[in-house]
Amino acid sequence: MRGWWRDLTDLVVPAECGGCGRPRTVLCPQCRAVLGGSAPRRVRPVPQPPGLPAVHAAAPYADEVRAAILAHKERGALALAAPLGAALAGAVRAGLGHAGHGGAEPVLLVAVPSSRRAVRARGHDPARRIALAAAAELRRSGTPARAPAVLRQRRAVADQAGLDSRQRRENLAGALRVAAGGVRLLVAGPVVLVDDLMTTGASLAEAARAVRKAVYEAPTREGMGERKSGTRREEGNPEYDAPEKAGAYGAGEVICAAVVASSPDSFEKNRN
Repeated sequence: MRGWWRDLTDLVVPAECGGCGRPRTVLCPQCRAVLGGSAPRRVRPVPQPPGLPAVHAAAPYADEVRAAILAHKERGALALAAPLGAALAGAVRAGLGHAGHGGAEPVLLVAVPSSRRAVRARGHDPARRIALAAAAELRRSGTPARAPAVLRQRRAVADQAGLDSRQRRENLAGALRVAAGGVRLLVAGPVVLVDDLMTTGASLAEAARAVRKAVYEAPTREGMGERKSGTRREEGNPEYDAPEKAGAYGAGEVICAAVVASSPDSFEKNRN
């Protein structure tokens, strides 16, 4: 196997569907093995941004893994969402195990959103697509999972390329928000933040801030108890807003984060 794939045709191989015979594009077995052949690991960027939850990654961002992520993100190889999603699902499972999660409520995979400009240029949101594939993979293996699209960019940010960790934190500070009505989706279960790649951790830290702020600072109905004195405060009572359930059984809580890949340095500096 070569160290770097320069062309998409080296990364994927054409094949025929066993059912219909139509041409399709799949990840070659060698690259698939590199992407998902080892157990996901806890990764820590140095320096670690404040508010970053525990992050697990499926593989280091190098060679075949780097090529697969870039082909999916920048060159429209959308079929790669399935193997990338499977790798992300493995990292999610590792994060859930590390967090001690064993509840029956669905896990919510909340992807870090791309900017509208990037979505228009690429024709898709790569992290969102991979999150959907990961949620499907988790459900197939018996873990209830959803991938609600609840995060939005509230302002434009500069291109992150070339920025150091401090500059990235400053660039992203306050850049994300939860969409209107998103809190009701978030409190359906524990939240796992997901992305295709982590470098400095600034994007995941900002996503965690936005989710926590929306869930724990959302206003409840003032004086509801007095106005509805005969209404019992019990689970599932429709008289109460979703924020009142935040934190119950981990609902709405950011319990960890997971990515397909992280910088090789973050693996080397892992101190598990």
